[in-house]
Amino acid sequence: MSELRFEGVSVRFGTGSRALTAVDGVDLTVPSGQVVGLVGESGSGKSTLARAAVGLTEPSSGQILLDGVPLKHRAGQRRPLQMVFQDPYSSLDPRMTVGDSIAESVPRSDGPGRLNRRGQQRARREEVVRLLELVGLDPDRARAYPGALSGGQRQRVAIARALAGRPDVIIADEITSALDVSIQGTVLNLVRELQRELHLSMLFISHNLAVVRYVSDFIAVMYLGRIVEFGPARDVLSNPQHPYTKELLAAAPRRGTTALQPPDPALRVVADAEPADPHHPPAGCRFHPRCPIGPLVRTDREHCLTTDPTTEAQHRLHSTACHHAAGALQTVELSQ
Repeated sequence: MSELRFEGVSVRFGTGSRALTAVDGVDLTVPSGQVVGLVGESGSGKSTLARAAVGLTEPSSGQILLDGVPLKHRAGQRRPLQMVFQDPYSSLDPRMTVGDSIAESVPRSDGPGRLNRRGQQRARREEVVRLLELVGLDPDRARAYPGALSGGQRQRVAIARALAGRPDVIIADEITSALDVSIQGTVLNLVRELQRELHLSMLFISHNLAVVRYVSDFIAVMYLGRIVEFGPARDVLSNPQHPYTKELLAAAPRRGTTALQPPDPALRVVADAEPADPHHPPAGCRFHPRCPIGPLVRTDREHCLTTDPTTEAQHRLHSTACHHAAGALQTVELSQ
């Protein structure tokens, strides 16, 4: 188990007037042995933050630490972070068998007591069998090619391959969004069981709060590159502070309903407002052009147009980036 921490991390693409800051000064902690659900709509910067963590994108500023030590991604070394990607159909090489794909990620035995070549091959085969059984697949699938598997089976293979690297932290990026609804539940159950059994630290990314609430100990809400609310999952879901979090909750299907419930009338303003241009985010509160409690509907709240609420977020409940969230400070305990 290890703690993953982002400190002031920003990621920028391009230059000049069309430059895009996809992640803007993010501070976020994934506690050791816990699951942090990172939720937000498409384009909020969730996947960019994940790619920065695993070394696929270089942060423009800030640092990413594992147990207090800055992460350094070097070729040929064990990667302490492993990522499970969104699309199970493109994340596996179609020319490699399932067993070969998983075995490729198993660390080699080095040092004076290392096994000979034949012994290493046998140990890797045994590890592949163990991992396939761990994710609920028949070990005989090791000889199959990805084209012979369903989407749910491929995603299980992708999870097994991530675990093969013996990571300290798993990052799961929208791992159920490309799957049929009937399969999503089984994959989520598998993720929750593996996390509890292996005591994994995990950053679980989704645009769907209904999915995030099922697996997470903590929830972080991201909007236009910034974290706008963070706290224990139970507290955020039962008492959301940021209007964007409330919007996401209103859109999430609830148990016992056959369709989405009609949104609160105050939230209808969100549906009519134009989303902000990520290349030119609005000044002040980034959510104000869509906010149902902001200057769009309350003319006495013009300070939302000019004053950034993130500067005082640590003094508000759930570290909420909203001028009109609860003012009482609540310390978030990162161990449960």
